[in-house]
Order: sequence, then structure tokens, then C-alpha cells
Amino acid sequence: MDIQLDPARDDLPLMANTSHILVKHYVLDLDVDFESQVIEGTIVLFLEDGNRFKKQNSSIEEACQSESNKACKFGMPEPCHIPVTNARTFSSEMEYNDFAICSKGEKDTSDKDGNHDNQEHASGISSSKYCCDTGNHGSEDFLLVLDCCDLSVLKVEEVDVAAVPGLEKFTRSPELTVVSEEFRNQIVRELVTLPANRWREQLDYYARCSQAPGCGELLFDTDTWSLQIRKTGAQTATDFPHAIRIWYKTKPEGRSVTWTSDQSGRPCVYTVGSPINNRALFPCQEPPVAMSTWQATVRAAASFVVLMSGENSAKPTQLWEECSSWYYYVTMPMPASTFTIAVGCWTEMKMETWSSNDLATERPFSPSEANFRHVGVCSHMEYPCRFQNASATTQEIIPHRVFAPVCLTGACQETLLRLIPPCLSAAHSVLGAHPFSRLDVLIVPANFPSLGMARPSKDKTGHTSDSGASVIKHGLNPEKIFMQVHYLKGYFLLRFLAKRLGDETYFSFLRKFVHTFHGQLILSQDFLQMLLENIPEEKRLELSVENIYQDWLESSGIPKPLQRERRAGAECGLARQVRAEVTKWIGVNRRPRKRKRREKEEVFEKVRHRWCELIVKHKFTKAYKSVERFLQEDQAMGVYLYGELMVSEDARQQQLARRCFERTKEQMDRSSAQVVAEMLF
Repeated sequence: MDIQLDPARDDLPLMANTSHILVKHYVLDLDVDFESQVIEGTIVLFLEDGNRFKKQNSSIEEACQSESNKACKFGMPEPCHIPVTNARTFSSEMEYNDFAICSKGEKDTSDKDGNHDNQEHASGISSSKYCCDTGNHGSEDFLLVLDCCDLSVLKVEEVDVAAVPGLEKFTRSPELTVVSEEFRNQIVRELVTLPANRWREQLDYYARCSQAPGCGELLFDTDTWSLQIRKTGAQTATDFPHAIRIWYKTKPEGRSVTWTSDQSGRPCVYTVGSPINNRALFPCQEPPVAMSTWQATVRAAASFVVLMSGENSAKPTQLWEECSSWYYYVTMPMPASTFTIAVGCWTEMKMETWSSNDLATERPFSPSEANFRHVGVCSHMEYPCRFQNASATTQEIIPHRVFAPVCLTGACQETLLRLIPPCLSAAHSVLGAHPFSRLDVLIVPANFPSLGMARPSKDKTGHTSDSGASVIKHGLNPEKIFMQVHYLKGYFLLRFLAKRLGDETYFSFLRKFVHTFHGQLILSQDFLQMLLENIPEEKRLELSVENIYQDWLESSGIPKPLQRERRAGAECGLARQVRAEVTKWIGVNRRPRKRKRREKEEVFEKVRHRWCELIVKHKFTKAYKSVERFLQEDQAMGVYLYGELMVSEDARQQQLARRCFERTKEQMDRSSAQVVAEMLF
């Protein structure tokens, strides 16, 4: 099943067979080791099949047959001892306390070039190869395919959820008197479908199940883009184990995490919005249709802070003097690409004059707000939704924490902390209730790419097979990450619609749209269709989903409506004022300045990227230090500035670009570094 793709030409594959089986919940139990730059541990997957999968899909049989003809090999680790985290205790608030940590193995000696059979690992796990017997089971066993890349998978086993006290009540069939595959799978089916008001109990059971013993190792194999798991004799998704545990470790060169230093020079690691999302952090189902919840326990040295995209405000639990454990969870099903983690020596910033009244204020609804409050009416899959909580809908400023490197604490205290509350309040006034109950804000390292993740559309990822596998167009082309045409055209489309409809109509629609589609996957046509259905006929003026797609999304260049608007406004008073201002500052840059030069430069640096562009354009050599500092401190946005320096064909500017790149290339995001290198050399 290995696929070799050319990053400059081909697309990014999504291999998970989500049409046959879905991950409903992940339980991660991980250790972060900065010395080896490895995250290792276990992930337990709770799976759900459907009645439509009782008979094996013919496409899967064909795929397995094809692989069998290629003498496919599955690695199955031999029985061995693996240290397991001890059982946890649970408080009423679901804060989990760890009493023991997985012991570390010796240095990983697995094949760094991607020996996916995992034949030898110094941690004590060895594997033997099993060849599919096409005459018996090779073409008949169901294959669970997960998206996976740059991971060392050590062992896969079925989890004996029937061994967890209290879970036997989830079996409805009285004839199931002995523990069997069907018995265990029925427990998981009932567990993943518990009603939303029992979410705390559900998380508790998930945690207990994740610590249950294994009841049989599973055959597995990995290739460049996937992890494939099967159980001999399990011929359909219904028969396949619904709770499995995967022992694995990341690789230092893995493309889902970046090991680097913060602005204070202290080590840190974070998930990067790379083209491959999280598949180099844990085996998962990448297609957005695979909406799931998760809970995670992460251990790190006591000097580190662990932040995750969880719903709870986690606090560290000290395991012993040099190690702490952090626990996060989410109850809203979301794509695996939204899972984030950041670990570093950051300081939490707090407002000195913080008032609890600022965080949760209830007030009467205005008539316009009341129109969009439909408590209890949601179209998404069931989860404990804030939109059904009356007090949450009026909470303008949700609780939030701010973390920053030590060297930036002063700037954060002075500026950032005061900006967040009004920003949250403004978002609430425009869009309505915040979808989450809390927020963590982190000042990320300078090499954070910051230009988004590979978030494939649920329909437009290219050809989709019967199994659910598909591709993301241009997903592996590093240059596409920095092409902002789609962002710009999207911005101008929204601006055009707001101007055409009027702010009151437009923002009223936005609020209604967010409420209607919260918790769901949406497409551009969902947005446009609802917009046109909710505006008066006289304001449509020949607008249609088809016309908008043709003019704004499917055609290259500046859309026709925008061209007409630009021509109409070319001679307006504001345009003339802007042109005069530009002319004035070009003259200022060219004149020798003897007094107050420093003060003017400081004003310019408040809009740093534009200021650097002007420096490059007008070859203002005295301010080249500003360009150097920007390229070092804003490495993602700096990619565009490298282009400006090289296009100028000025020897001194090109030398500056190459000098700055040599200083920062080892710390830069991989895609950014690749694009810049192609510009410079």
C-alpha cells in the first residue's frame, strides 16, 4: 500500500478507510523527552462500525487481494514486557492523578529511513514478519487503515474492556454469557453512544478501559503514509476489535511536531500546522468526516508547562520531584487535525486587576439576540453543547490563560492581556456564543509557520475511494502554503457581500449561520446557500451560488465585481488621499534626515512587515538591521520578504537574505526553509 509521491507534482494521500469504520474517541498517554526529542507512549482507539459494514465491501477485498499478490507482510511483535502506567484515581472534577510513569527504554535503534516492519527496537520489543496466506485469510481479513507518517509503531493489541469492573452492564444480549469478541465490541458500542449528559461518566470509563490489559496482539504493518492493522479471522468491520492499543514513538524529524527554542532560548516543542497535520504525532483518521473526542495525559519534566487544545483548564500533578503530569480532554467531536500540544518553559501571565464579573456576566437578551437563541435545537451530533446553556450564550468573555516566554512577559503584561477581553467581547457581539468554555493563548516561537493546517474539504479532496481514502490537492507542495490568493479572494468576497447587503443584514446573517452550523462540517456552498436564502429578493441583484463560484472561486485574477468597484472608487476622495500619503512618504524616505530620525523609525516599526517592504523597495540601507531582525523573529511572514530581497537583484540585499537564512535555517519550519532555499540558491 506504499505510495511514492512527488511533492512538486502530486497530492497528499488520506489513507484511512473511514467509510468502513470510525474512531470515536482517542485516549493518549505520552511522555515528552527533550533530550532524545521523542514523544512516546500509547494511544487507545475506540472504534464504531455501522450496520452497512456487516458485509465486507468488495473494494476492500480487492485491495487486500492486491496487497496479497504483492506478498504483503505484517509485523507482529513477540510477547514481551512493556512498562505500563499504573491505574489512576479520579476526582469528581475528572482531574486525573498519575502515580507512576512509564520507564524509558534505551536509545531507539530502529531504521531512521523508515523500516516500517519494526524488526528490532532497543526497548525490548522485537517483531517477526508474517506473510499473508492468500489461500486462507489473506484476502478475507478486515483491514483497519490509519493515517500515519514518521512514527515508530512498536506494538498493537486488542484491549480487554470486559476486564474493567462495571462495564458488563453495557451488554444487552443475555445470550452473551462468556467473554468474546462480540461481548467486548458490544461494550464499546454502548460506551461510545452514551448520551451527552453522561460525558463525565463516559470519560471515566474511557480512562479505565485505556488501562485495561491486552487480550491479544494484532498484526500490523506501516508504509510511508499509513498504519494497517488486522486480526486473523475478523472478516468485517463489525468483527474487528473495537478497542485497540498502539505502542509507538515519534521521530525527531517527524513533520507534525517542531523541536526548537523559544524567544528566551529555552527548549520547547509544539504541533506545527504542517501539510501532514497530526499523523506524525499519533496514528489517526485524517479525513474531516472522522469527528472524534479525545483525552490525553502528558508527562514532562517539572519545569515545563504542557498546553493542549482541551476544554479543561489543566493544572500539573507532581509525580515526583522532577516530573509532572497534565491531563486534558474534549467533549466536542472534532477532526484529528485540531488536536494541538505545546510544551515549554513558559510563564502564565495574569491581570493584576482581574474581576470574576468580567468572565461570566448574564444580561437580558436584546430582541435581535433572542431571534438566534434556540436552546435545545442543534443539528450536530450529540455532545454537551454550550449553545444549549442559557448562561453560556450571554458570556461575552470566557475564562482564558496567557502564556509567554520569560523575555516577553513585560510586553504581554503591558499590551496583550488588555487586548484579549475586548477581542473576545467583540467576537461574541458579532458571532454569538463562544463554542468553547475557555481559551489558552500562547506566544509561539519565532519559527512557528502560522499559515494554517492542511484542512481538506469533506467533498473536494480529489478522487475518493469506496473505503473513504482520498487526497488533498497540492498538499505536499511547500510553495502552496505561502500562496495567499485564496485567503485574499475570500476576504474580498466577504467584504463585497457585506457591502452589497449592508452591515446590519450581513452580521445578523453571520450570527444565525454560526448558530445553525456550529459543531458541524461545512462547505462554501453551505454558507452561500444559506446567505442567499436569508436576504431579501431586492438585495440579491442576480447573486447566485453558481455566479459567486464562477466569479470569485473558480476564475483566476481579480473578480469582475471587484474590478468594477475599484474603477468606481479610483477617483473618490479617500483614494486621492491615500495616493497623496504614499507620495509624501516616498519623498520622506528619499530625503536625508538629520533630526528625529530615530523617532520616525520607531513609528515605522509598529507596522513592521510593511516597513521592511519599504526599506527593501527604496534600498534604505541604514535600516537593513530592521529587515534582519524581522527575518529572525517572524520567520513565517519573512518568507515573502526573502522574495522581495531576491527579486530586487541588488547584490547587497541578496547578500543580506543569504546571511539571514544561514543564521536561521536550522530553526525554521521545514516547508519555509525549503521555499526560501529555492529562492536563494
